[in-house]
Amino acid sequence: MSGEALAPRRVFWAAAAATLAFRFWLSTAVPVTADEAYFALWGRHPAAGYYDHPPMIGWWLALLLSISEASWVLRLPATVAPLGAALLVRAALARGLGLDPERANLAGLCVLLVPMNVWNVLVTTDAPLMLFAAASALAFALAAQRQARAQPGAHALFFAAGALLGLAFLSKYLAVLLGLGFLAWAASTGRWAGLALAAAGAAPAALCNLWWNANACWANVMFNAVNRHLDDGGWSLATPALYALSLAYLAAPLLWLAWRGRAQLAAAWGRPEVRALLLAWLVPFAVFAALAPVKRIGLHWLLAFLPALAASVALVFERAALERAVRVLAGFALFHVAAAFALAALPLELWSGTRLYRGLVFLVEAPALAARAPAPGAALAADSYSAAAILAWHAGRDVPVFGAGSSHARHDDILTDWRRYDGADLTVLRREPPREEDYRRYFRALEVRALEARGVRFYAVTGRGFDYAAYRRGVLEEVRRRYYRIPAWLPVRGCYFFERYFPQ
Repeated sequence: MSGEALAPRRVFWAAAAATLAFRFWLSTAVPVTADEAYFALWGRHPAAGYYDHPPMIGWWLALLLSISEASWVLRLPATVAPLGAALLVRAALARGLGLDPERANLAGLCVLLVPMNVWNVLVTTDAPLMLFAAASALAFALAAQRQARAQPGAHALFFAAGALLGLAFLSKYLAVLLGLGFLAWAASTGRWAGLALAAAGAAPAALCNLWWNANACWANVMFNAVNRHLDDGGWSLATPALYALSLAYLAAPLLWLAWRGRAQLAAAWGRPEVRALLLAWLVPFAVFAALAPVKRIGLHWLLAFLPALAASVALVFERAALERAVRVLAGFALFHVAAAFALAALPLELWSGTRLYRGLVFLVEAPALAARAPAPGAALAADSYSAAAILAWHAGRDVPVFGAGSSHARHDDILTDWRRYDGADLTVLRREPPREEDYRRYFRALEVRALEARGVRFYAVTGRGFDYAAYRRGVLEEVRRRYYRIPAWLPVRGCYFFERYFPQ
């Protein structure tokens, strides 16, 4: 990809094959992480909802895990999502919005070569969000164009865009920001009928999620609106800088192109399809910018809106400008590929002098630790949600979290009924030395063993005769106070936590 003109179609398919092959390799080479194991537990327990987020990734994983529990199968959503989003952008631009095939292929290349799309194979809620958000934004743009040209099918496309937005909402609540982009489009054009059709299409998914929350302690709402922010540090100058760096890392060539050609974008603002796609990323990015002084914006939060960015600039700028963006992204992608192969060749022990080493050893040695840790007759537990998820994934059975845990990843509150452990023996596997007083009050007798793995010491705390009543007073009361203070104005139809432990 030197100075001569690209052959966009050939380069697109070559890049699609190369990046897909690279991600498949990564999906087998990288150990399953705690978050991935946590989402895999959702797949092992299919349900209408889960604690942290809406249920879409759990549904996808339930299907995949019924086929195989190999890591590359678990990671298929993240592995294929970038190609799926690129194909959606390419097809919508060339076949629906009338863009010439060369620029449509270049837009697809931009999506493929976004750095995180090159290397990310980790299972998250962002894979279905990116696919459904991209499809929804593109369908809305197609509907806007057909409506402006008085062509048939606009109403059906608006409704389809809403239905796809609903599926994105069932993937992650960040889909609401795309809905705000649609609202901004309607407000700026005065075409409210299309927005009403989109809202009708999205309504079933939103109602499904509201129904589940009303019957499950409003878990999603409490986590995303309240609990995850309990430990935030307030105003910071660092978080806006980190947000700016995240944008630069993911999409600097595209954002620079948009900024340098802002006069061309302003001139194209009158085209309804361009306006729809511009607002599909400008509104979310503006909301993130407003939140950045008080909230750290996750790198992965931005992915869902990048296909709309690539599509909008492709509709406005000439082929040469898009080629320059592709060249920069391709060079950065090659750097990531080389770095990944170099890191894979290094021995794990090379990291032994760093803070990462203990966690890396735990990921690699988790199957052996899950087998070695439990004392005879004792059920295996862990002291954190990340450790419990990894151990449960490798042990093939649920591993409860002993203690109050954190505001994140509290799905164990749904899976575990501590009343069933009354009088039982438990072995709690820890990565850090235990304070025995944190355990003695809940057991008749206590034993602590050290487990060595690759020079790292882990700890197995075995308690005999679990005292549920003491645990309810010492831990579950605190959990209720911190994480289940549901506002009175939310109508609670059911709550697993109250029904089990605090029925009064």
